[in-house]
Amino acid sequence: MTQPQRATGAMINAWTPGSGALSPEDAALAEKRLRLLGPAYRLFYETPLHLVRGEGVHLYDTAGRAWLDCYNNVASVGHAHPRVVEAMAAQAARLATHTRYLHETVLELAERLLATFPAEIGHVMFTCTGSEANDLGYRIARAATGGTGVIVTGNAYHGVTLATAGMSMSIGPAVAPGSEVFAIPAPTPANYPEGVAQGFAAAVTGACAAMRAQGIRPAMLIADTIFSSDGVWPDPEGFLAPAVAAIRAEGGLFLADEVQPGFGRTGGHMWGFQRHGVVPDMVSMGKPMGNGYPVAALALRPEVIAEFGAKARYFNTFGGNAVAASVALAVLDVIRDEGLMQNAARVGRAFRDGLAALSGDVMGEVRGAGLFLGADVLREGAPAPDRAATLVNLLRNEGILISATGPQGHILKLRPPLPFSEANAAQVVETVARLLPRL
Repeated sequence: MTQPQRATGAMINAWTPGSGALSPEDAALAEKRLRLLGPAYRLFYETPLHLVRGEGVHLYDTAGRAWLDCYNNVASVGHAHPRVVEAMAAQAARLATHTRYLHETVLELAERLLATFPAEIGHVMFTCTGSEANDLGYRIARAATGGTGVIVTGNAYHGVTLATAGMSMSIGPAVAPGSEVFAIPAPTPANYPEGVAQGFAAAVTGACAAMRAQGIRPAMLIADTIFSSDGVWPDPEGFLAPAVAAIRAEGGLFLADEVQPGFGRTGGHMWGFQRHGVVPDMVSMGKPMGNGYPVAALALRPEVIAEFGAKARYFNTFGGNAVAASVALAVLDVIRDEGLMQNAARVGRAFRDGLAALSGDVMGEVRGAGLFLGADVLREGAPAPDRAATLVNLLRNEGILISATGPQGHILKLRPPLPFSEANAAQVVETVARLLPRL
């Protein structure tokens, strides 16, 4: 087993101030942004985009040019979906308040969400962001287990709070790991040549032993169930189950981070963990839940929350407010009524097959589930982050928006809105094929 690679902290696919072919107006806007927002923010692409509108799977800039969005899972059911916008506006015009008053909508949302989970998952708690949901999950895990140790993968991302940033190895060594966070290698064949399922489970057990040697008790294993920041590692289906059994054998819990793979993204299942035949102790969700509106949640087994609930109150001013609940209900309606989970499975297969046909000296393995794909970019068989960055920016110039991921930044990350069509996928594949000889 290799040790987890450390992220450098450098932002993948980031603009460098003063570079790029910005117009005078956009250069001034970028300078103003830096002056007002400070140095920690980043913009995408060598030449940043100035976007003013979105519709369906496209974004539009100030000149009216359409950009095919092959990256943005925030607007999961499509940019500015009219049913979601109408639900947001209608509820905001009636009532927008917190959850300390009786209101039906948040309860309807809870029932609808819980109906998508296995029967063992019986409660749901609402937050505004996935970071908050993961942070809350950690608090609950500490109360339930008496432990504080957390296991993450080597290039994980789980949020921006103090606790979750410490779990986000991809942010870099200036931030992660936190003092009670233990990173293990991502579940890849290269990291676990003896078998991903067995090797990953053994790594969990080993991390627990390392914790105990430092006087730390395990609290939880947290994993994005498609391992997106580690480079998109969805297969083989079921490989996660032994690791879940391993953390439970050590007295810890399993938190499935579904912020990226959830809500039908992987095709065939509503949640990424379902591909592995496991029932998590807790499930976090966020970005795509509100199609751009800030709503998130933590679903969990009732016995997990019992100790926390007996000793602590939970309140979140905006989490689960009436507008947020109405928006999230509309998103669930659209996923169901437009068959978007099935679309993700069908189009995702065609997309993956099209990209896989390009495999050769530059394009390596293509992995994915539904409309969440990762593709290695290589040079003489080795990771080539410079080529990946070049391809991301060449595609940007062709009007197609993607990004890159993985500890070395050499893996293309393709994660379009769920209404993405086979024609959209074919456009991306044809453009990549045309650009590969330029790398």
